[in-house]
Amino acid sequence: MTVQESNNTARETWRAVLGRLELQVPRSSYKTWLSSTNGLSASDSEFVVQTPNAFVAEMLDQRMYSLISRCLEDVTGQRMEIRFEVASNALPPKREAPPSGTGSMGTEPLPPLEPASLPPPPANRPSYRRVGLNSTYRFENFIVGSSNNLAHAASVKVSENPGAAYNPLVIYSGVGLGKTHLMHAIGHQARLASHDVLYSTTEEFTNEYIRAIREGTTEEFRDRYRSADVLLLDDIQFIIGKEQTQEGFFHTFNALHMAGKQIVITCDRPVSELSLLQDRISSRLAGGLVADIQTPDFETRLAILHAKAEQIGQQFPHSVLDYIAGRVKKNVRELEGSLNIVAAYVGIGSLAVNGKSESNIDLGLVEEALEDALKDSPRRVSEEDVLNAVSRYFSIDKATLKGRKRDKATAQARHVSMYLLREEVQLPLATIGRVMGRKDHTTVIHACKRIEQQLEADTRLRRDLMNIRESLVA
Repeated sequence: MTVQESNNTARETWRAVLGRLELQVPRSSYKTWLSSTNGLSASDSEFVVQTPNAFVAEMLDQRMYSLISRCLEDVTGQRMEIRFEVASNALPPKREAPPSGTGSMGTEPLPPLEPASLPPPPANRPSYRRVGLNSTYRFENFIVGSSNNLAHAASVKVSENPGAAYNPLVIYSGVGLGKTHLMHAIGHQARLASHDVLYSTTEEFTNEYIRAIREGTTEEFRDRYRSADVLLLDDIQFIIGKEQTQEGFFHTFNALHMAGKQIVITCDRPVSELSLLQDRISSRLAGGLVADIQTPDFETRLAILHAKAEQIGQQFPHSVLDYIAGRVKKNVRELEGSLNIVAAYVGIGSLAVNGKSESNIDLGLVEEALEDALKDSPRRVSEEDVLNAVSRYFSIDKATLKGRKRDKATAQARHVSMYLLREEVQLPLATIGRVMGRKDHTTVIHACKRIEQQLEADTRLRRDLMNIRESLVA
């Protein structure tokens, strides 16, 4: 095999590995640590991955090596040593002082800025912040359908005239449906118009606020957030139950709103369902525009696949894209991950079998490529996993879930717990009763039947169960 063939094989193999990893790691971790990597070269015993900087190489080697190694072995059928090599044209990574907080993989630096293609800020304005916007999340490559047209239209309007229309803008949806894509697209468009943009996750906001109080730097914290023209805050649901952080957010929100600055928030449920969020915050969020994104219908999923295929420069028969759109229904991330797997599988095969053309792609090949990704793997969910997930989601502690409190919210959360213990952990009814505070098995039967009946007509409950199940899988 020539060096060029080896490099091509490495690129296609790594694309297949990324497709699997995209389905297994949290969105923030994939975006920060994996999305900018490439397969550089491959031999019988070693696979070299190119990373944009030393931080990424170190994180992948120390924290994610085992997972990456398993995915690589699944794709290639053999175990190889993995070496992470920093791109030769990479600049030394810069650290911010103080660091911006922690992410899902531990202490993480902000992702590097996209290439400098933006106009410089006016002389009378502060320099742009490191906003960490994903360069691929733009309006041009967002597929609009019936499930997301309101959220998209509102986002475009806000980006064109920040602070004047729909302020605040709240976008909510389940995992992987595009709310963060729209948020980043707003940021890119606003920066092109020379607005000062600050993007942050709620986790970063919380960590910075706590650090500012501890170190006596609250003035710097206020200046950082309140001088922005556009504040983009991702996953607001994570400040539920954090009274001190809610206090800091409330005053930040008020200062920006009174100054006519734009605020964009994302969350995983409607504002009315953000239980234990202070009423004064909920009322302010509800005072703007709240737009939801639903699970995409078949036509939208098909359009997303066509756009993704064009992006990666590979052609697929309509029957193949129809098959993937029909099988992968939950979210956009899984759609794109599945197509990446198929594209890489075909690419590897075409290099190995005398330049097999892409026109030979058939459903049998697609089924083989997606066999592992789409099959129902056995769940390894424990009773504690379920109780912790329900407790976090409804912001009700586990002792209350197991207790005798009978208000409507607690009773519903208790019924959901019993239902999930039966469906996800497959515990016997008597065991569920014992786990839930020595309840009678007839109580468990009643709770499960009640949830089953509600699921037929209650879209809110279906969304709640979907979000809880996704947190269990994650």
